[in-house]
Amino acid sequence: MTPGGRAGPWRFSHSEFTAEALVSAKKAVTVSVCLPARDEATTIGRIVATIRDELAGKIHLMDELLVVDDRSIDATASVAAAAGATVVPVTVPAGSAAGKGAAMGTALAESHGDLVVFLDADIQSFSSHFVVGLLGPLLRDRSIGFVKATYRRPPSGVAREGGRVTELAAKPLLALLQPDLACFGQPLAGEIAARRSVLDGLTLPSDYGIDVAALIDVARRIALGAMAEVDLGERRHRNRPLSELAPQARSVVRAILARSGVNIALPVIEDTTRLDARCRAVPEDDRVAHR
Repeated sequence: MTPGGRAGPWRFSHSEFTAEALVSAKKAVTVSVCLPARDEATTIGRIVATIRDELAGKIHLMDELLVVDDRSIDATASVAAAAGATVVPVTVPAGSAAGKGAAMGTALAESHGDLVVFLDADIQSFSSHFVVGLLGPLLRDRSIGFVKATYRRPPSGVAREGGRVTELAAKPLLALLQPDLACFGQPLAGEIAARRSVLDGLTLPSDYGIDVAALIDVARRIALGAMAEVDLGERRHRNRPLSELAPQARSVVRAILARSGVNIALPVIEDTTRLDARCRAVPEDDRVAHR
C-alpha cells in the first residue's frame, strides 16, 4: 500500500472540475503552462490562443504560457508568439542530445510557476478542459503531486485503438518490469501536471523517453498514492507513419530498461536509414548464419 492507504493512483474525469472553481482554490499558487514544440505551426496557434483567451483572459487560472521551440524549420515560433505565448529556444545540456526531453527541461528552467502543466503541441482536438482537468487534482488535494492524462486516441476514426508505441512497446515492458505502473492508461501521454518540487532535481532523458521516464522516477519519489490519472476524453492528433515512430519506440524502450536495471547495448540512433545501412553492411553469409 502507498502512503494514505492507497495501492494506486487517484482517478478523476476532467468533468469533475471547472475553471471557475479552480480559480477559487488556486489562491496564491502560480501556474505555468508549457508546450514543447517542433514543427507544429498548424496546431500551436489555436492551442495557445485557446489557453490565453479562456484561462488567462476571461479568468485568471494560468499565470504563464511558455512554448519551447525545439529547432522547428516551420513557423512554429512566430505563430506561437503571435498567439500570445512566450517563446524560447530549446537548450541542450552539455553531453546530451536534443529532443523532447531537452525541450521539457528547458521549460522547467525558464518557467516560474508553482504548478507546471505540460501539453503536446500537435493536438487537433484541443480544449481548455485539458488544462483544467490536469490542474484539478493538484488544486483540490495538496497531497497529490503529479497528474497524468489518459484519453481515447482513435486514429482514422477507429474507436478504442491508437497509440502504437504505447500498446506495443511501453505497456508490455511496464507490465513485465514496472508492474505497479501498468495501471496507467496512457503512460506516454505528453499531458501532465506536477508540483515543481516533484520534478526539480530529476535526471531525465533528453529524447522521447522523457514521458515514461518521468512517470517511473516520480513514482519512486512520491509513490502512487500521491499521483493521479485524469480522463480527458478524446484526444486527436497528427498520426505519424511507422518510420517516424521507430526512434520514439527505441527511446521509450531504453528509458524503461534503464530504470529497471536492465543493461542492454541500445545506442541512440534517431535516423532509421543509419540502421538500414548498418544492416546492409553485414555480409549476407553472416546474416544467414545467425538466423
